[in-house]
Amino acid sequence: MFRSIAKQSIRTAQKVHYSSLPAPEPNPVVNYTGIFINNEWYKSKSGKTFETLNPSTGEVIAEVQEGGKADIDFAVDAANEAFRLGSPWRTMDPSQRGRLLYKLADLMERDAVYLASLETLDNGKPFSMSLTVDVQASIGTLRYMAGWADKNHGKTIPLDGPYFAYTRHEPVGVCGQIIPWNFPLLMLAWKLGPALATGNTIILKPAEQTPLTALYTAQLIKEAGFPPGVVNIVPGFGEAGAALVANRKVEKIAFTGSTEVGMKIQQASGLHNLKRTTLELGGKSPNIILSDVDMEYAVEAAHFGLFFNMGQCCCAGSRTYVQDKIYDEFVERSAERAAKRKVGNPFDPTVEQGPQVDKEQQDRILKMIETGKKQGAKCVVGGEKHGDKGYFVKPTVFADVKDNMTIAREEIFGPVQQILRFKDIEEVIERANDSDYGLAAAVFTKDIDKANYIVQGLRAGTVWVNTYNALGSQSPFGGYKSSGHGRENGPYGIEPYTEVKSVIVKIPQKNS
Repeated sequence: MFRSIAKQSIRTAQKVHYSSLPAPEPNPVVNYTGIFINNEWYKSKSGKTFETLNPSTGEVIAEVQEGGKADIDFAVDAANEAFRLGSPWRTMDPSQRGRLLYKLADLMERDAVYLASLETLDNGKPFSMSLTVDVQASIGTLRYMAGWADKNHGKTIPLDGPYFAYTRHEPVGVCGQIIPWNFPLLMLAWKLGPALATGNTIILKPAEQTPLTALYTAQLIKEAGFPPGVVNIVPGFGEAGAALVANRKVEKIAFTGSTEVGMKIQQASGLHNLKRTTLELGGKSPNIILSDVDMEYAVEAAHFGLFFNMGQCCCAGSRTYVQDKIYDEFVERSAERAAKRKVGNPFDPTVEQGPQVDKEQQDRILKMIETGKKQGAKCVVGGEKHGDKGYFVKPTVFADVKDNMTIAREEIFGPVQQILRFKDIEEVIERANDSDYGLAAAVFTKDIDKANYIVQGLRAGTVWVNTYNALGSQSPFGGYKSSGHGRENGPYGIEPYTEVKSVIVKIPQKNS
């Protein structure tokens, strides 16, 4: 996700060289708002549309076609036909599938400024981030997965007896993919890349809050030369997602979103045809700061680990555990850093933080902040909305947070940092693991022995040491416990999209 950031220090990553960035398109023209099936654009069968809003202003950007069950069923039939044995997609050389993915990545690179501008308009994240992180990481993901298209091979097996045995890695089939609103374009790439590299066909439902970059990418998919029906994109609400999960012709569901919805998808996937599921869900990730750290670096890293993307990160370091020896200074410096964070128009290249994605999210965050205050946490900075237009929330820092407080237990998904005090390593490992979630974690220390000891003790899918949010298309990402199951990215991200078939051939024996 953050390949460009991983190569730099946290502080350097925050300071984008704005003069080197191309100018954004503050008012990008929205050309595609329909339902994309069989490489064609359709209106919804119900005639319904919905508004997608600019979170910076609350104003309507465009009316988007609202897909429902009938549209999903149409898309599934198209994907099923495209997956039929003998179809152009099934008979295509694997290397050609890879070339199509490379072509799609090239087209995204060609239109990078437009895609980043569209993402910022629809989602609210700063343009500098949309361009240097989201778009670039999406391109990188597709190119990485393109390389796997002709390398997803099986094995030969020394079976007892006069037999030649080998395995084939074959595509699962028709895949339903449901993506969230916090990284719309990047999550599309994480889903499409491995599924297409391994020869599957797809129906993708973007989040209703942020459908525009997915729909534009649909047109790029057609331009790249993918056969009709291979990728179908249906914008809509929960009805569309439920229909996708319920359709018996869909063999696999991949979902990124809340744990609550993920559990419903897991249950529904077993009601009809026992769909395979991969779920990347919520998190309440611990970020452990030992007393031997470089204070300035640790404060900046923890700030970045929480406030990146307006705090709308499933892996955000939202439980910052700080050793008691440095606790007070860390809180003071963290509050000072948050107070300096520039909030405003995401097309302004100097802005660090744009709006939350919608009013519902803004209201939920503000309600959680009030709950934290009522339960005794100390709000040392922020704690209210920013401005009188759009869905902005001031960067907020809580001190004196206890493990049993709501803000320390539940995912806030906003710019709210909670700082907790701890004494020793054994204690903080136990407290860090005392959560329903297990998506990510981090530890900051100069002592590599302490770092390694803590790493093996933490129950989380990703553990960072002296960094945060360093991810890439080569490294697997996913969670323990209620943070989901399955992995995305890297070789592990290929596996959920393949079936393993054993082939056993009798070898004729020479007559004695």
